[in-house]
Amino acid sequence: MLDVRDLRMRYGTLDVLTGVSFQAQRGEILTLLGPNGAGKTTIIEILEGFRLRSDGDVLVLGVDPATADEAWRARIGVVLQSWRDHGKWRVGELLEHLGRYYAPYSSEGRKRPLTVNELVEMVDLGPYRNQRIATLSGGQRRRMDVAIGIVGRPELLFLDEPTAGFDPQARRDFHDLVRRLSGLEGTTILLTTHDLDEAEKLAHRIMVLAGGRIVANGSAEELAAQVAGQSEVRWRHNGNRFAETTDDAVSFVRRLLAEDGPTISDLEVRRPSLEETYMAMVQHHEAGRVADAVAVADFGGQGQ
Repeated sequence: MLDVRDLRMRYGTLDVLTGVSFQAQRGEILTLLGPNGAGKTTIIEILEGFRLRSDGDVLVLGVDPATADEAWRARIGVVLQSWRDHGKWRVGELLEHLGRYYAPYSSEGRKRPLTVNELVEMVDLGPYRNQRIATLSGGQRRRMDVAIGIVGRPELLFLDEPTAGFDPQARRDFHDLVRRLSGLEGTTILLTTHDLDEAEKLAHRIMVLAGGRIVANGSAEELAAQVAGQSEVRWRHNGNRFAETTDDAVSFVRRLLAEDGPTISDLEVRRPSLEETYMAMVQHHEAGRVADAVAVADFGGQGQ
């Protein structure tokens, strides 16, 4: 569904992407994490065909997005960070209008578009179907953005900060929708977010972008395993509390129970959160970049 190899992007003299490579399979949910300015939105825009890359090979649904046609565009869905909506339109009217553009690209394997009834039910906008978009709340407008992104029943869906402005219940409902699209519709989803809890709950695979490259790629558990001091074991023994950090929690707990099993209580193994793992990876990468810059500066000074 996605095949990205050595993707590069330069703005003037600034290298934003310096060799990004990854693939995605049908029905997979990928989350792209990275600091502000790391290039997440640039990657999304290149894959969507909105921005031309400087170098590298990119195939999206088997097609180079730089030369893709309207039939290809009908197979993808996009939810941008912000959307200039049409305030005078009613919710159902706009969804029905946009859906007509996808009808010519319907097939036996994938009927397009989704009906208005299906859409408003999926994004929980049923009670607002006949309401003007300008009167919706911020969270309701964001749900409308999602409905517009999936109206064509996409095979590949790009979600750029999709839950901004969602309340906790709306966020849970959205997560259920994403899982449904992935599981029942077989939609591949590429998501960018600053909500690490959201990334951990939704993603089959998480990619960390730093310094213009993917510096980590795997599940939350696999990423945690790459960070030293993975787990903290806490327990109570004879009324006293103890805690120990270990690289091998299973072996440590077995040894602990073998020695003091009958007197151990409140045993807890705490693995690092995705936030802790992510911060450690980014800080490690940034520290390496600083060290490289210092080394280059020192070498230049010696040369002078």
